Amino acid sequence: MPMPRRQGHTLLIALVAGTAALAAAVAFGTSLVTSTRRAPLAEAQAHPAARQPAAPAHSSGTWVVTWTGAPASPEPPNSADGYPGHTIRNTVHTSIGGDAARITLSNLFGTTPLVVDQATVATRPVTFGGLGTVTVAAGRQVVSDPVAVPVAPDSDLLVTLRTPYGGRPVTHHPNAHQTSHLADATRTWPTTAWRYLTAVDVRNDTAPGAIVVIGDSLTAGTASSTDTDSRWPDVLSDRLGHRYGVANQGIAGNRVLRDSTNPTGAGGMSGIHRFDRDVLSVAGARTVIVALGINDVQQAPQETDARRIVAGLRSLTDRAHAHGLRVVGATLTPFRGYATWTPARNDVRRAVNAQIRAGHVFDDYVDFDRAVRDPYAPDRIRPAYDSGDRLHFNDAGYRVLGRLVDPATVTGAPKTGAF
Repeated sequence: MPMPRRQGHTLLIALVAGTAALAAAVAFGTSLVTSTRRAPLAEAQAHPAARQPAAPAHSSGTWVVTWTGAPASPEPPNSADGYPGHTIRNTVHTSIGGDAARITLSNLFGTTPLVVDQATVATRPVTFGGLGTVTVAAGRQVVSDPVAVPVAPDSDLLVTLRTPYGGRPVTHHPNAHQTSHLADATRTWPTTAWRYLTAVDVRNDTAPGAIVVIGDSLTAGTASSTDTDSRWPDVLSDRLGHRYGVANQGIAGNRVLRDSTNPTGAGGMSGIHRFDRDVLSVAGARTVIVALGINDVQQAPQETDARRIVAGLRSLTDRAHAHGLRVVGATLTPFRGYATWTPARNDVRRAVNAQIRAGHVFDDYVDFDRAVRDPYAPDRIRPAYDSGDRLHFNDAGYRVLGRLVDPATVTGAPKTGAF
């Protein structure tokens, strides 16, 4: 059963003691599953992950996302054969709790099928269409059957997968700022990447919905302290009292307009291209926070026309409105002192911010720029919030961002009519 972080590390140490201990825990967990479910639970669903229009990754009912880790890129060549015969122990941190859970597995970047012959949530066995083994085709994802397991809010949750035939290359989310583990027949070792697992939903009869944050490295929490849940969406979840699901769909290097041009795929598909999969298909989505644009400004090839960035952001708002979602945007934060800063690029950033503040892009906005800029040098991050690279924040800076978001801002209704 999941428990608060201060106790979570003790549980994790016990769980990673070895494959035999895990098997015993699974057997014990099976005996704890009761038949006192309040409603029939839906069967697993499989659908295209992103390359075709995404079908909803959630069924009707009171399901809401508690955690996400956007599929960012194929893992580098050292995992070219996947992890056959390995156990992948993904540790994630929940936002909202529930009385049942289900997981989404993705083989988005795989070119061969992914086979998972054992999966557990907090040691409870997971099935897919009633079966213990599932095959996920290349480029697709699968949603599990619900598991009758209590999930606590604001707690670490262990989701374990065994892959006799790993889909390759591995679909992963690197630099997660959270310690997970890999294990083979002889050893267990730590990792800071999430593999194949992209979402955990919970059943919660009282949840008012979920806040989905689509962003870049500043949302993913680059430079935040590992295992402290200091990313600003984590802080927002605390501010909301864990009554809402909060889905962090940040990908380092992500942009509004362009897919990654990095040979490794780092940076992911553009916000425009992944919006259906990473926002509109999230269980219980009610509001989306868009925190994208700074990489369009500063990352090669740079976008020199602020109007194009604004148009891209506005298109996300239009698509969210078509699904009844409220949209809150974030102003672009300063980066003077970073290697790519120039006065011309800073002018583009300021022009985008002017349109956001004028109310021409989103239903509402949070002024991240104003909150973190140095009052004596407003094109720079305030030193107390700077991680040291002049672009990313330290834990104190991310706390400022998360606390800046007023709950009323993200729980209102979408605007009607044109901007």
